[in-house]
Amino acid sequence: MASAAEQLAANLNFSAFSKADELKKRIWFTLGALIIYRLGTYIPMPGINPSALAEVFRQQSTGIIGLFNMFSGGAVGRMAIFALAIMPYISASIIVQLMTSVSPHLEALKKEGEQGRKVINQYTRYGTVALAAVQAYGIAVGLEGQANVVVDPGWFFRISTVITLTGGTMFLMWLGEQITQRGIGNGISLIIFAGIVAELPQAIAGTLELNRQGALSTGLIFAVIIMAVAVIAFIVYMERAQRRLLIQYPKRQISQNRMTGGESSHLPLKLNTAGVIPPIFASSLLLLPTTIANFSATGAAGGWLGMITTYLAHGRPLYMVLYVALILFFSFFYTAIVFNPTETADNLKKYGGFIPGIRPGERTAEYIDYVLTRITVVGAIYIAVVCVIPEILISWAAVPFYFGGTSLLIVVSVTMDTVAQVQGHLYAAQYEGLIKKARLRGKRR
Repeated sequence: MASAAEQLAANLNFSAFSKADELKKRIWFTLGALIIYRLGTYIPMPGINPSALAEVFRQQSTGIIGLFNMFSGGAVGRMAIFALAIMPYISASIIVQLMTSVSPHLEALKKEGEQGRKVINQYTRYGTVALAAVQAYGIAVGLEGQANVVVDPGWFFRISTVITLTGGTMFLMWLGEQITQRGIGNGISLIIFAGIVAELPQAIAGTLELNRQGALSTGLIFAVIIMAVAVIAFIVYMERAQRRLLIQYPKRQISQNRMTGGESSHLPLKLNTAGVIPPIFASSLLLLPTTIANFSATGAAGGWLGMITTYLAHGRPLYMVLYVALILFFSFFYTAIVFNPTETADNLKKYGGFIPGIRPGERTAEYIDYVLTRITVVGAIYIAVVCVIPEILISWAAVPFYFGGTSLLIVVSVTMDTVAQVQGHLYAAQYEGLIKKARLRGKRR
């Protein structure tokens, strides 16, 4: 089966694109919104000494701050108004999803359909404000603890920082929703995508500079490029992979001479149901001790924090083992949260669907859970392999591999989703054109 990109390439032509006015408007709106986001990553937060901040960030860039800086498109390193980026919204969304499985109220809202989804989205927004305010206050206190970074420390700086960074996150959340409604693709994902890709030219320039200085050989750079292309192709293949369970619907007689039903469909189960959540959580947990130790006055020199930082450094065996273990754990944990086999089995039974050879109800739920567990094993191993390869390159060949496993997964997934949506709009435009032609022919007759 051809991928969305292959189908689009086969059906895309300039005449079809030129006639898709709605698609062009959506693309221009998306580009304009992303440009606004990128401009915001260069607007500095008030009360910061840029030179002192740059020095502090250089020392802390290997910890969790470096990870957030990648997702924010460099805004953390510049301490811009979008320094928190969209991460509080993602964290709030995950927390609400987790709470849905344990809270009867949220579970009831989830079953109410569109109206319940709106209420859950509102709770997510409230959670985003709370998380952003807490994180912004923590950033303000942390900056005050660094020498000469804050021009005028005190409550005024803390309050202004909380208002500025929280406001920036809420603006990006609103901007992402506008892109989803009026643009192309998922707005939140595109904002993260734009932040990651925007830093790519600088990373390429730094790699070429290392080659010029003799720190990296030309052959090694070409080998990394070839491997990156192979990994991207592997990600595309695995992200499209799914196990399709055959669903049969029985025939029903609705009149003396008319039968309905009897058709079959498929229940698709993705190989990677958890998406990019496992590597994000795993990276955050492993980098947290390093960040705390770097901010500590004595952590880097000695003590238990210094020992943990040494053993959890990039490329160390303990880091690799824990990284893989956490990715495997969060893959199963998050899959169990977002996919409920019992609910799926109940919906199939409600509409008369069944899996051939499996009794509807509890047996169907057990079978779906069995299949989902088996494919999640493969999906978790795939995510772990993709994420560990950059770590091996960093430790073995000293390659400044900018695109880690998490960023690669995000970039490829968002690209595939956006291409699929562009294809859908092109098909809709072509379909509307055929309907107009048919109507004109009918009027002429």
